[in-house]
Amino acid sequence: MNERDWPSEGELVVCTVANVKDFVAFVKLDEYGGRQGLIPISEVATGWVKYIRDFIREGQKVVCKVLNVDPSRGHIDLSLKDVNDHQRREKIREWKNEQKAKKWIGFVSQSTGAPPEQLQTAIYQKYGFLYSFFEDAAIHGEDALKGLTFERKVADALLENARTNVRIPRVTISGYLDLTSTKSDGVNIIRRALRSAQPRIADVDIDLIYVGSPTYRIKVTAPDYKQAEKAIEKAATAAIRVMEKAGGTGKFNRKPKTKAA
Repeated sequence: MNERDWPSEGELVVCTVANVKDFVAFVKLDEYGGRQGLIPISEVATGWVKYIRDFIREGQKVVCKVLNVDPSRGHIDLSLKDVNDHQRREKIREWKNEQKAKKWIGFVSQSTGAPPEQLQTAIYQKYGFLYSFFEDAAIHGEDALKGLTFERKVADALLENARTNVRIPRVTISGYLDLTSTKSDGVNIIRRALRSAQPRIADVDIDLIYVGSPTYRIKVTAPDYKQAEKAIEKAATAAIRVMEKAGGTGKFNRKPKTKAA
């Protein structure tokens, strides 16, 4: 994330526990240059806390919610109990991804001579998160660089690091096509329909698998469900159109037909 000078109230932050006293824990905010925050014992856990060290200890990584920020006094009040398990996992995942992205920025800086701070600032302004840029670059290539005025060698290095290091998320969905023709050349008609059901779509893989007459399974793998849904609809529509134009029938189903007993 963009490393502002101070966090915002309500924000989740990753912290390292620095010192635990009887009624308060002092932490360093990892994303804000190690600024110090404090967690009062009442915000460590729900219910009555007798021994604060039963819940928090020095050196521990914790995710806290920012309760109050007072830059004039240098105070940041935090809560540990207001962060649920899901929020904690997601924040740690986000933070780890940002650490990876910073490392990749360092690689680009070493190979091109571009100052890392300059690269980070430009990416933050467009994406808010460094990792979001690298993920977008891995999926969409040059399109991710629109609005970023990097020199060609820097742009190439960023893209190369994205392609090398980012594991592109993929989802797979399936459906079933029933294709029937009573024409003498029905086999050829079905073949044409199946070819039309495999349009070329960037970043999308479409596989057709014969299940048993007259059913074929369509398996679509794409970066996200929205793209996968659009692709499977396009493939099915194209096949059905070919069948109907040639006097046959085509039907798309989300699930395979169940055989009657």
